[in-house]
Amino acid sequence: MFTVYAISSIGRSYIYVGLTSNLENRIHRNNSGYERTTRPYLPFKLLYRKEFQTRLEAREHEKYLKTTAGKRKLLNT
Repeated sequence: MFTVYAISSIGRSYIYVGLTSNLENRIHRNNSGYERTTRPYLPFKLLYRKEFQTRLEAREHEKYLKTTAGKRKLLNT
């Protein structure tokens, strides 16, 4: 099972979209500063999540959410 997720920075205007097989661990890593990409935007809250059976399906959805249309969808959820 793979999860596509989006987290939103609480203090700044920043949304990060990612893909993982262990959502709880991944969010912990993002909020603890282990991930270089998200470190400057700490802390985060979970904005969106959707589970997929295959990595390929999850990757396609992740790519969509990283587009302008996908970001708009996230902001309207």
